[in-house]
Amino acid sequence: PVGERIAFWAERFVGTPYDLDPMGEYVTRATIVADERVDCMYLIFRAVELALSNTPEEAIEISLDRRFHTKGILKEGRVVNYHDRFEYGEDMIFSGRWGREITSEAGKTMRIKGSRGRDFIEILPSEHLLKGLRKLKSGDILFFVKKPEDRKVEEIIGHIGIVKVAQEVYLIHASGTKGKGGEVKKVLLKDYILKMPFIGAKITRFD
Repeated sequence: PVGERIAFWAERFVGTPYDLDPMGEYVTRATIVADERVDCMYLIFRAVELALSNTPEEAIEISLDRRFHTKGILKEGRVVNYHDRFEYGEDMIFSGRWGREITSEAGKTMRIKGSRGRDFIEILPSEHLLKGLRKLKSGDILFFVKKPEDRKVEEIIGHIGIVKVAQEVYLIHASGTKGKGGEVKKVLLKDYILKMPFIGAKITRFD
């Protein structure tokens, strides 16, 4: 199943150093593939693109279709329109290109203040995310939601990770900050939720 493939590829990145570049090395270098260091958005990009493809070349074609509001353009091996990329996690959700939103299927949602033209958004609060762990599947993408008062550039989503379901429910995510670094980790999702600075999540799934 595609979800298992997404989790498989995400796990391949465990231990990879965190990308310290504020924009992301892949953006600064105008490249699609920059697997040496990853941030949370790039990890999602690559895990999904690799899961949906059969060859490295096909993964790049998929990335040009999915990372951008319109479509990515490669010229002489370099991306010339990264200004058109998804910079906000919530835009990935609303685009529909990063899975079907299943937030309301995972538990009781609540409304919080929106931003950038949206009056409000529906999120799954942390306590209901904890209660609904068994409703999650491998490959589900968790978009963690900031408290409205913590937004710096009107961003709703503060972090992104991928679910891996084995005997327990795990989160695979690029754990770090642009200032201090870090690495991709696989942790128990329940432990992460109990310690995280976010108020809940939105969830997408590739069926």
